[in-house]
Amino acid sequence: MSVPLHPNALHALLTGNHGAPFDVLGPHTQEEGSTLLRAFRPHAASLTAVHSDGRKIALQRVYDEGVYEATVEGEWTAGQYHYEEVTYNGHELTFADPYAFPSQLTDFDIYLLREGKHLYSYEKLGAHVREIDGISGVSFVVWAPNARRVSVVGNFNGWDARLHPMRLLGESGLWELFIPDLNAGEVYRYDLLSHHHGYHAMKTDPYGFFAEVRPANASVVYDINQYQWADETWMTERKSRKNLTAPMSILEVHLGSWRRGAANEFLTYRQLADELVTYVRDMGYTHIELLPVTEHPLDASWGYQVTGYYAPTSRFGTPDDFMVLVDKCHQNGIGVLLDWVPAHFPKDGHALSYFDGTHLYSHEDARRGEQLDWGTYVFNYGRNEVRNFLISNALFWLKHYHLDGLRVDAVSSMLYLDFSRPADGWLPNKYGGRENIDAIEFMRELNTVIHAEAPGTVMIAEESTSWPMVSRPTYVGGLGFTLKWDMGWMHDTLKYVQKDPIHRRYHHNQVTFSMFYAFSENFILSLSHDEVVHGKGSLINKIPGDWWQKFATLRLLFGYQYTHSGKKLNFMGQEFGQWREWSEARALDWNLLELPTHQGMQRWTRDLNHFYKAQPALWERDLDWEGFQWIEANDADNSTFSYMRFAQDRGDFVVVVCNFTPVPIYHYHLGVPEAGYYKELLNSDSAHYGGGDVGNNGGVQSKAQQWREWANTLEITVPPLGMVVFKLERPQAAT
Repeated sequence: MSVPLHPNALHALLTGNHGAPFDVLGPHTQEEGSTLLRAFRPHAASLTAVHSDGRKIALQRVYDEGVYEATVEGEWTAGQYHYEEVTYNGHELTFADPYAFPSQLTDFDIYLLREGKHLYSYEKLGAHVREIDGISGVSFVVWAPNARRVSVVGNFNGWDARLHPMRLLGESGLWELFIPDLNAGEVYRYDLLSHHHGYHAMKTDPYGFFAEVRPANASVVYDINQYQWADETWMTERKSRKNLTAPMSILEVHLGSWRRGAANEFLTYRQLADELVTYVRDMGYTHIELLPVTEHPLDASWGYQVTGYYAPTSRFGTPDDFMVLVDKCHQNGIGVLLDWVPAHFPKDGHALSYFDGTHLYSHEDARRGEQLDWGTYVFNYGRNEVRNFLISNALFWLKHYHLDGLRVDAVSSMLYLDFSRPADGWLPNKYGGRENIDAIEFMRELNTVIHAEAPGTVMIAEESTSWPMVSRPTYVGGLGFTLKWDMGWMHDTLKYVQKDPIHRRYHHNQVTFSMFYAFSENFILSLSHDEVVHGKGSLINKIPGDWWQKFATLRLLFGYQYTHSGKKLNFMGQEFGQWREWSEARALDWNLLELPTHQGMQRWTRDLNHFYKAQPALWERDLDWEGFQWIEANDADNSTFSYMRFAQDRGDFVVVVCNFTPVPIYHYHLGVPEAGYYKELLNSDSAHYGGGDVGNNGGVQSKAQQWREWANTLEITVPPLGMVVFKLERPQAAT
């Protein structure tokens, strides 16, 4: 005999308010050895249970609202039976019982998740296509500790929250349900009722691997484990890669505006795998850095307002399509970096915002929990599960999608509790200070985990203050990042080149100052998207003067950047002299390459990249004083700078001279460490690049003439608004 449902339990079930559905639905073993089957199918005219041994048992409709029951002999468990249903409109359905399957999370999983130590939590949470007890379906797990009921809803159940309520696993805050017979491609959300204020919302999956194309925003079941990678060589070599002593020349790319189709449509990931990869390889870049491709609702946010941390945006294709792009890059020797946004998340109601009726992922107090400048919420780094969500997410992109590093956005906003806040708009830490202790500990844990679990990848901080030791190991008190953007170099250099050349002599220190701190961190010299938007104009339009001066100075700027200590990053379009300020709403102005001046600019960037990679002196000792030496740092009258760069073998060096005036300098003297013939390897004023061919006829023989501490001197010609690079020719060793 079955025990009737308590009226309260029945009411909760029928109204979609039951938070413990496994207590009343599914198979329940009776004392006499039989099994009570109970199902809630409000649209069924009849329901039959079919055992794998061939038995068929018709369930009785015990409540008019659609509750069916039957008592059957023996123990019926998952995989042993399924239901056959005939609906009122005559449809026939066959499905396994979702409430027959045991939990797929172990006690150890739950312990690690609650402690914030489950490094690969994305293997457990979210929607996973699985086979359990011979039955295929989708396993759903979501963290919502303040919910009193969570249901999975989608097209498969008519978005009816009564049909697939989930089970709460103890006090973990984790809700779980395996729904048999579902496949990849199903659109779904979590329907949540909160304990707080009667809050009710339908949310996308925080761990969702795919989403509908905006403006739609539901999660989509996707099996991300089917793609067959072909970058084994790259991934094997990556484990032992020494990034700090290797070349790194990065093209920063916004996928939606690099190029567009004939009707102004986005290129797909697969099209980009052909066109973008071919271009980057030809241009000689070692890496591309992608503005966030994590799912986001608004194109104009460029991807920095993330609503799907585990989903590559569906604007350009599927997760497999994105893997094709990364794979193709690796097969062509190109690393892939991703802009990653753990500092804040948007208030869009369908995503993380106020997830379970509480500020689950952020702080309740707006003085900690909101970023006023961006209208976003700040992650609560002191909560174990939130740290777990972010650290696992970082590993997800580096391990599952084979990305080679993350550029962490807005680190400064994470470090300081008073970042861009009024005096009365922030809360101090427990010591009364402005440092965000939880965020600091999060970053140290994050970087420690990444370096251990994904060796050979890089973590790059966009940090704009003088916070010490950002790119120093955690064991000496640093934050543990591999590299940091050199914002000081960028600001000073751009201010300098924007001045009329006649005034540059009075601002000479804006160039030389960078060397006072160049080795305090592991720096990337970045000329990023932030410098060519919001009225700032393109790089070439920042430069004063006529057409010739603008192109000559832009070539000089890049030449100076590539020969200065530090890794390199430039935003797309600047490599060929884009005139218009960048906009995400249109493609780059590729038609400019019909003009000889822009062709020359592009050739210069291409040759500069290949030259850079071919010269160990420009990257082997990139991050310490032994790799750099001034020859003349103080020639302000000529606005000219000269220096040497050294490889690990100090006999392998290059001599660099930069002239930031529009006047050629003849008979210019500078000392060199060895006698011999110095070949002119690079000249930004070459006619090949659109210059005037002012140079040194291929090279210069040194003179035995003392020049400061050097016993040998070069007498050279320095082109106007140009730079030249020389290298000592050495006799070839006999073979």
